[in-house]
Amino acid sequence: MKLFENKFIPFIAALALTVVGCNESKNSTKNSTENKAALSRETSAKVETPAVEGTKTIALANGATVTWIQDNEGKKFMPRELFSDASDSLYESLSMLAGFPASVSTFLVKTDGKYILFDAGLGAWGGQLLKRLATLSVNPDSIGLVYLTHFHADHIAGLVKSGSAGKMEKVFKNAAVYAGKVEYDAWMNAIPKNDLQKNIMALYKDSLCLFAFGDSLPHGVLAMDAVGHTPGHTAFQISNLLVIGDLMHGYALQKFHPEISSNYDMDKVKSAESRKRIMQYAREHKLLMAGMHLPPPGFAK
Repeated sequence: MKLFENKFIPFIAALALTVVGCNESKNSTKNSTENKAALSRETSAKVETPAVEGTKTIALANGATVTWIQDNEGKKFMPRELFSDASDSLYESLSMLAGFPASVSTFLVKTDGKYILFDAGLGAWGGQLLKRLATLSVNPDSIGLVYLTHFHADHIAGLVKSGSAGKMEKVFKNAAVYAGKVEYDAWMNAIPKNDLQKNIMALYKDSLCLFAFGDSLPHGVLAMDAVGHTPGHTAFQISNLLVIGDLMHGYALQKFHPEISSNYDMDKVKSAESRKRIMQYAREHKLLMAGMHLPPPGFAK
């Protein structure tokens, strides 16, 4: 989903950008293949009692936990107009006149005693992430890794906040930020209206790690090609959890009609291809999907 990327521009200056290497990232096809095979054998999930409103915690097969965090306030619906390729008759058959139930979500994984955050949410556009983390007794400084599915503002704006004199500051001071190289290169060099993206990446330049599809990343996270919504849109697998980012904006429609893309998708054809492929992969390996715009509580099988 796109938001107005220029909200922070009045109080930030352009920063020089140098991406540093990350020692933890492993660019090995062999490791990725072995890791993928091992992860696909893990299929069980256990539901736990939600800790606070706007969250739900599930235990994964490898002993880790994942907590869905609703970043938007109140209820959210994706309007019919967002799916212009859907026929009126199809839309009417779903009996969802208010639109498709959705959310803006992030996911917090605790594994090996460490916290991993998948996407950072809305930030200054009404994001509830920091409030939810506080009620979960999780300090932002304790989050060691942030994995980004893509660079739309409702996924990266929560990485920053307005500090003294209106200067942009890091929210996750101790976190390494992992981003796909294809996505990074597209936003830095080709996609217009990218001031927010450039400045956030510059702010995190000393902890920014770029990966390729198929890379095996820290804590057994596998980066998967999910392009279409954006040029480098990424899905992540950890144990029996598959974080699908913005693969679906209207779950009630797209779970039955994956061929229909949203108007937010930069390449609708590739988005549909990724959606079909990844949904099939999730079915075959009995994975639990976690989506940033799935309806509450953000999980689907």
